[in-house]
Amino acid sequence: MELNRVIAAARALAWSTLYQKFEQIVVLILTWLIAIVVVFAVWNLTVKILLTIVVSGSFDPTDYPVFQTIFGMIFTVIIALEFKRSLIVMAERRESIVQVRTVVLIALLAVIRKLLIIDPNAADALHLFALSAAILALGGVYWLVRYGDRREPASPRPPAGGHAAAHARHGADHSSGPPAP
Repeated sequence: MELNRVIAAARALAWSTLYQKFEQIVVLILTWLIAIVVVFAVWNLTVKILLTIVVSGSFDPTDYPVFQTIFGMIFTVIIALEFKRSLIVMAERRESIVQVRTVVLIALLAVIRKLLIIDPNAADALHLFALSAAILALGGVYWLVRYGDRREPASPRPPAGGHAAAHARHGADHSSGPPAP
């Protein structure tokens, strides 16, 4: 009976290891593809800005359509960079779980990008309200996830030095002052 469990565990480990290697390969391929997209996006952004300056002779970033276009492209690059960074972090940690905080942050950046490039004169109030509600909801989720991450203990080990050291750190006299370092 014990031998069957060992064999089943070994098979599960082999498949798990194989799948983890597969995930790592996919992450590396996606990282390279996103890096290529970012390079071309930055190149395209640079060319468009330079051509606008050269062709028109006057580059007015305070002109709202120009502002929308430039910052829309910049935010697209930032979103791609954040996505690439999250893949790199996942590959370095060798974790198969994508961090929820990163996904929420990327979604928040995408909604903010949409809010920046939208023409406020052409958008109806309901559309602006929906974008605002999405930003508030994503911001709240991001805060909750960060708060939850901070509350989780770093390690389940007891403090160094055992019970006596913990008692000494918290003060045996129960004074109202902060514990001594």
